[in-house]
Amino acid sequence: MKKFILFALCACISLGAGAAKKTGKKKSKQPVEVVDTVCVDTFSYYFGRANSNGLKGYLAQRMGIDTAYVADFLKGFEQMTLSEADKKEKARLAGIEIRQQVENQVYPNASKQVNDSTDVLNKALFVKGFREGFQGVNNVVSMDSTQKLVKKQMDYYHKVNMERKHGANRIAGEEFLKANAKKDSVKVTPSGLQYKILTQGTGEIPTKDVKVKVNYEGHLIDGTEFDSSYKRNKPVTFPVSGVIAGWTEALCMMPVGSKWMLYVPQELAYKDREQAKIPPFSCLIFTIELLDIEKEAAKK
Repeated sequence: MKKFILFALCACISLGAGAAKKTGKKKSKQPVEVVDTVCVDTFSYYFGRANSNGLKGYLAQRMGIDTAYVADFLKGFEQMTLSEADKKEKARLAGIEIRQQVENQVYPNASKQVNDSTDVLNKALFVKGFREGFQGVNNVVSMDSTQKLVKKQMDYYHKVNMERKHGANRIAGEEFLKANAKKDSVKVTPSGLQYKILTQGTGEIPTKDVKVKVNYEGHLIDGTEFDSSYKRNKPVTFPVSGVIAGWTEALCMMPVGSKWMLYVPQELAYKDREQAKIPPFSCLIFTIELLDIEKEAAKK
């Protein structure tokens, strides 16, 4: 393609040089590159030919056309418009393509969402449901109700899978909190949050609609540290209502100047979500130092 464009540009230069001579103006002689030229018709043909480069690969790789049927492709290329029979055939071929996608992508992905280690779904019924949903037949259950049923069941499978994979974290956290609650220095709130006062401040107590400035560090119950503003040597500022539930509850009880240790049940932390270095269902331990309250209310 670059070769043809270069050729066209050279032709323009050649024409321009000829036009300059007609003006009669004297100019210093410049060496003019001599190029072969062709008529516009010949150029048009070869320009079109150049643009066909790579089409066979595109048909095979992107459109799934068997190159053994090039003659049939050319018949369609010459025909240009679709007859009614062609439209029917196009719809049939689209059906084949979508079925292949259902077989090779949609069903495997759906099955993996239900259980990534065992094939639980009935493939034949999945395909039947797909087809009849598209057809709009068997509408005893509306599409809206169908979506709600699927969501409810997927939520169930998600809980089952998370428990299978990470339930040990939940159990370990519950056992830790049960033993920790028996310590004299540890207080337990009705929500299940546990805390120990290291330093009791005398300043103002935050509300949910403000921002606070704190230093903190966080650990898993096995002692693994997953975050620390102390190590970054930089306190953080955030809305009281914009953090995990365990933090929000504790901050709304802490006077400025306080330093507390929090023992946060997974229900008041990230629950079944994996968060950076924090595995799902993790009970978390934090040391929080409340440094200040922002004077301007946090935006809700």
